[in-house]
Amino acid sequence: MKRVAISGSGLFVPEARISNQELVAAFNQYVAQENQRNAAAIAAGTAELLSESSVEFIEKASGIKNRHVLEKTGILDPQRLRPRFMPRANDAISLMAEIAVAAARAALADAGKTPADIDAVICAASNMQRAYPAMAIEIQHALGIGGYGFDMNVACSSATFGIEQAANAIRSGSARAVLLVNPEITSAHHCWHDRDCHFIFGDICTAVILERAETARAGSWEVLGTKLATQFSNNIRNNAGFINRCEDSDPQARDKLFMQEGRKVFKEVCPMAAAHIASHLESLEIAPAGGVRRYWLHQANLSMNQLIARKLLDRDPLPEEAPIILDEYANTASAGSIIAFHQHRADLAAGDVGVICSFGAGYSIGSVVLQRI
Repeated sequence: MKRVAISGSGLFVPEARISNQELVAAFNQYVAQENQRNAAAIAAGTAELLSESSVEFIEKASGIKNRHVLEKTGILDPQRLRPRFMPRANDAISLMAEIAVAAARAALADAGKTPADIDAVICAASNMQRAYPAMAIEIQHALGIGGYGFDMNVACSSATFGIEQAANAIRSGSARAVLLVNPEITSAHHCWHDRDCHFIFGDICTAVILERAETARAGSWEVLGTKLATQFSNNIRNNAGFINRCEDSDPQARDKLFMQEGRKVFKEVCPMAAAHIASHLESLEIAPAGGVRRYWLHQANLSMNQLIARKLLDRDPLPEEAPIILDEYANTASAGSIIAFHQHRADLAAGDVGVICSFGAGYSIGSVVLQRI
């Protein structure tokens, strides 16, 4: 079996940025308009009075302060509250492939690789722009990569699940190197008019290169182990899909966008994620509190990350032990833990161990234990 390493990573960040202040102003305008429009029904008790949002509420609930998006004006339009994307011709590169190619090129440069060195492309994200052709194959074509490509979706755990598939392909000898991309256009499947979650998501794309450890550049990260787990839950859900038109259901219905029972998710996922990481480290004979220098956790909620790290360390984590990036980027679904890895790894030395862990809808949990070489 071949040893595997992550030798490079890349990041595409949209130029447009929305602060909590901007988001709250647009949301509260929407609330005022809806309450005025439904005033009679609200007075009669047949409609609900909508509540305004606030910067204080958002930051206390999540730790999020900003988010980057591909299109800002539509989101901040109280009459629309969703991005305004223009359709593209079939012979033009798709939006998702475009941002994936940008992140992939950065990862290739970081790894010192060219498209000719890559044998497979995995596109792993919480939503795909279309059903087929596979986004991965379009990305593969745009970059001039040979071999094969495929899409996969395990919601916010897609990146860590994708890393295991890439690592297995390299270990088995079916690929020399694999490009994994996580293009997350979360703004398109997000419910920007729901007070409980209107602030959560942002757009981004991450990419990593995995290859045989023997060919990886100095300073790469050997994959010591991967561990995946799933357990069915309806507490995070999006019912949008191709069956909808056959059900004659409302394409604008609330359940056709991101939905979650936030308190249940917090209560159930935090202990699951901590136990998952602890058992993974135990199987590798690594102590969570002494053997791991850094935890690159899924960036969904500040309190979740702090609680998971606290359970692993038996104390409050230091900022450098479990770095937070969601204050700037918000929840970027599968990309969050990879952003944390990309931005907070350079200071670690050869021999240091770190853990990438993501968790989300499914429920799904994936962990990757790395050691700098």
